[in-house]
Amino acid sequence: MSDEIVEIKVRENGPYRVKGPVRLIDADGNEFDLEPHTKDGTIVLCRCGASKTKPFCDKTHSKLGFEAAERAVREADAT
Repeated sequence: MSDEIVEIKVRENGPYRVKGPVRLIDADGNEFDLEPHTKDGTIVLCRCGASKTKPFCDKTHSKLGFEAAERAVREADAT
């Protein structure tokens, strides 16, 4: 097992940027081939839901004007 830390960065009004050794598995248990979607050990995952290459980002969010809530809400503020 790798000791490398996986970094997941939430991009403002954009996708999740995932850097590090990960396995991505669909709802049926099939592992995705990350090679076509990997750049420098990084994959970019759709957050807007409109990508034609789900679960990977195809930058459709920028055409839609996707706005996301990037900031975590403290538990006390969520209730």
